[in-house]
Amino acid sequence: MREQLITVLDFFGLACWLEITTNHPECIYYFGPFLSQREAQSYSQGYIEDLKGENAVGIITKFKRCKPKTLTIFDENISYSKSAIVI
Repeated sequence: MREQLITVLDFFGLACWLEITTNHPECIYYFGPFLSQREAQSYSQGYIEDLKGENAVGIITKFKRCKPKTLTIFDENISYSKSAIVI
């Protein structure tokens, strides 16, 4: 039942996603979908540790209700939000 609810929320762009941006490499990663921000946050440290293990620096996390078309975006012209948390 829980997975079906997440599927419906994701279909309408209402599921919670974790957006992680890095300065080097310049990437945006989306992890999810999750039922809530609390659930996404419970997984965030593992994703951050994985990125640090790949020598990523300037890691910024944000929680969004969205429906990303691409899970990993690599672009030299990515603009970063100032309202995010830098780790």
